[in-house]
Amino acid sequence: MPLNLPTFLTWLRMLAIPMLVGIFYLPIAPQTMNIAATALFVAAAITDWVDGWLARKLGQTSAFGAFLDPVADKLLVCAALVMLVELNRVHALIAVIIIGREITISALREWMAQIGAHGSVAVHSIGKFKTIAQLVAIPMLLFNERLFGLVDCRLLGRWLIVVAAILTVWSMFYYLRRAWPYLRDAA
Repeated sequence: MPLNLPTFLTWLRMLAIPMLVGIFYLPIAPQTMNIAATALFVAAAITDWVDGWLARKLGQTSAFGAFLDPVADKLLVCAALVMLVELNRVHALIAVIIIGREITISALREWMAQIGAHGSVAVHSIGKFKTIAQLVAIPMLLFNERLFGLVDCRLLGRWLIVVAAILTVWSMFYYLRRAWPYLRDAA
């Protein structure tokens, strides 16, 4: 396992997951809790972009990094969604849709890689839009207040998480349709 700066940042993102969950069990004011969780989530999400950029710029890409990076992303999003369900800020059905899709597509990509057809389920723009909607909705729902007295983060976050769930289903069907010939032949 190569330990370089990009991989170190990915490990930091993994470390942020129990910290994010732990914030909600601290004996602190709810507003402080919301701000801390939002700041931690945003910082972790930024490391996702930074570690990929650094890996390419420094020529430090690795098979392990390519494996660990999406795992860290998915665990961070799933942990945040579970906490948001616990806080009654996200409906459980939305969390199940998003988490279920992540597990399904991760398993599909793993299987497709094993049969040498990984390119058939490569990342598509629908998946990228889904990720953007999630990564904007989740911090808004963690913050759960008005930003600068103007932006109702709770309302906007709820709308965006619904958009993310719709894009989640759409992208899952897109990837399953791309993989269908291989799935059909394997049955």
